[in-house]
Amino acid sequence: MTAYTTLPIPPATLQELRTVDDSGRPMRPYTAREDGVPLDCVGGPLRCCLRTIEAGERVALVSYAPLRRWATTSGAEPGAYDEIGPVFIHADECEGPREPGRYPSTRPGALRTVRGYNAKGHIVGGRFFEVPESADAGFDRVLREAFAESGVALVHVRALEHGCFLFEVRRPEGGPVD
Repeated sequence: MTAYTTLPIPPATLQELRTVDDSGRPMRPYTAREDGVPLDCVGGPLRCCLRTIEAGERVALVSYAPLRRWATTSGAEPGAYDEIGPVFIHADECEGPREPGRYPSTRPGALRTVRGYNAKGHIVGGRFFEVPESADAGFDRVLREAFAESGVALVHVRALEHGCFLFEVRRPEGGPVD
């Protein structure tokens, strides 16, 4: 079991993204294939259910602005800190996370950015993170460090290579997890 709860893209947001993404483009679904046609994605991260893409699945690559979406419900105004990036989702509704309580995208050696945001939606701190062999313990440690900053309301984890949003963690009730 992990110390922090990772959040997938919420179902209502997924429904919107399956019509028009956060860059204003319509979704263009395709079937994931081992040969990488039309896009090399098998094994890539799905943000709707926090697992990897399997060959034969109907998926889409869409633009997603997680901080902007959080800001609309929290009253924050991220301004220039708003980020938009690519994410893979199932083209059709899915069952959500299969393995709650596990961190997604934990391939050892993968490069991640871990960025904290305050209640205003401004960046409070961030760091580079290489996923260790003991991925869950590594993520527990780096998230505990992020939430040690008193003003951090939520943390976004992204892939360093393409800037893809991977998952969000919100400050636990009562402050940092020890």
